[in-house]
Amino acid sequence: MGKTFWDARSLWTTFVIAVFLMLSCMSGWGQDQTPPPAPAPQQPSQQDAPPPKAPENPPPKPPDAPSSSPSENHPKEEGSSSPAQAAAKKTKDLTIQAAEETRKLGEATLLQLRNWESGWLTGPYSGRSRPLLPLEAKQRRQIYLQQTLVTPETYLKRMFVAGIDQARGSPHQWDDGWGGYAERFASREGQFIAANSLAALGNAALKYDPLYDECACKGFKSRLRHAIVRNFLTYNRTEEEMRPQWALYGGAFAGGVISTAWKPHPRNAFAEGGRAMLGQAGYGALLNFFIEFAGDINRKLGAPR
Repeated sequence: MGKTFWDARSLWTTFVIAVFLMLSCMSGWGQDQTPPPAPAPQQPSQQDAPPPKAPENPPPKPPDAPSSSPSENHPKEEGSSSPAQAAAKKTKDLTIQAAEETRKLGEATLLQLRNWESGWLTGPYSGRSRPLLPLEAKQRRQIYLQQTLVTPETYLKRMFVAGIDQARGSPHQWDDGWGGYAERFASREGQFIAANSLAALGNAALKYDPLYDECACKGFKSRLRHAIVRNFLTYNRTEEEMRPQWALYGGAFAGGVISTAWKPHPRNAFAEGGRAMLGQAGYGALLNFFIEFAGDINRKLGAPR
């Protein structure tokens, strides 16, 4: 009996505690469901306001939209491409400078050699603007030395003609090597000195002008005619009247005859003299032509006279 009462009492106590706990839970659940009062709106300060977040994937700009800054247009221009551009600019500047220096050097050389035709190929002559005056004995001696001995053009001419003789094998008795060329050059030089010396003496005796004068006319045909005619005619002491080139062709004939003294035999003196006169006719016309148009060649080369 006592045990049964104790069990009933324990059961009752457990029931009361369970009811109390259930009521407490229900009261707390009701409090959680009640909405809290809304807080009063506050103006956030500028310092406490968080910065706006940039969108993770901004929309792409349209292709025609102008850029807001130069750095957006060329973001790498000042970075990776700067050394390459500097090297290219330096190379360009050096190339331009070298080309300019080469051009100046070429112009200076041409200006220094603007009278190259009188010093190397043609010998002395009377320019177009130079007045024709009777020559004195001293002037004739200077012209003779320049035309015969002291200028490079006299030796260059003989070297050229000796080369032609070497190619033709004339005279055939001489060798084809350097020894034969030396003999042909010496033969041509001796013949030229003899012919030019006799021509100078003849022009001095006749008071003829030994110099070629450039034509005062204009036009290619007129100047060409003047160059050819002056190879056969020259001025007398008046420097106005024309006379045949007796001394020039007489000296050429005599030089050809004299050259038979050292050339291998058999040789015909008159045939050698005639060939020398024909050579003077052709070579003299060509030389006058070159003198006449040498100034035009110089101007084409950029070295005005």
